Amino acid sequence: MSKKDAKVAALLADIDPKGWNLEYAGFFACFNSGLYYEAHDVLEALWLKDRQGTDGNFYKGLIILAGAFVHLQKQRLAPAMALFNLAAKYLTAYPEQHNGLSRGALLQLIDQWRSALGAKPSQNPLNHLPKPKIGWMGNSN
Repeated sequence: MSKKDAKVAALLADIDPKGWNLEYAGFFACFNSGLYYEAHDVLEALWLKDRQGTDGNFYKGLIILAGAFVHLQKQRLAPAMALFNLAAKYLTAYPEQHNGLSRGALLQLIDQWRSALGAKPSQNPLNHLPKPKIGWMGNSN
């Protein structure tokens, strides 16, 4: 087991997947807590198993979305915008309701952050907007 595998296992230890894949549920738990790098790592473990499957690009889009917020945390605004655009490209290909998510709500979230970045390209919206949350069918709230 690698250090990364151990880190992912620790992140997932207290997650109740509510019938969903553990890594998938863990992605939302991490993301909605502002742990974007960790969300990326957790879902990457699932994506690596299914990257050629029907959900491979869906997981990739979510991983890229988390990566955009990692860039915002590191004050890398241009790379964040590029990743928001790429995430939207991957996620647009899926049906409106997919794996417990509303594609429209996800794209709206992405558009909100792209708009905030575009309106004031030198200001990080993560410094003044509420942390993003992704609602999905497995959320308890």
